[in-house]
Amino acid sequence: MFARLQALLAALWGGFLLCVALAAAPSAFAVLPRADAGLFVGRLFAVEAQASLVAAVILMLLERRLARDAAEAAGATVDVFSARLLLPAMALFCTIAGYYGLQPLMADAKAGVGVASFGALHGASLALFGVKGLAVLALAWISQRRSS
Repeated sequence: MFARLQALLAALWGGFLLCVALAAAPSAFAVLPRADAGLFVGRLFAVEAQASLVAAVILMLLERRLARDAAEAAGATVDVFSARLLLPAMALFCTIAGYYGLQPLMADAKAGVGVASFGALHGASLALFGVKGLAVLALAWISQRRSS
């Protein structure tokens, strides 16, 4: 049951990230004035970051439970690190660094102060979001194979 829940949550999270990246954010800039689109997308990424924090923690807890149950069934010790644990941890790191770390710097760069240009910070944020998306989709694929 926990394996299927893990696979479902990872797939839903991955789908949410794809929807934000490929549909919602580009559509906002296509139909709204640039300033309004920026406000909308900023709020969208705030919601996404909060959802990502929750999903990552739940998936990490599920993996720890699944690993413990498997180790007890086999009479072995619990393997501390696995791909199914490191992938949501990587996504969690990307969320914290990308949204909670870079977003304040991007706001400063828009105001004309700060250590880097808005474009450079936006590129770094985009790269972290891409890594997060790949990690979550890989987790969904790996988890689906386990639950089958």
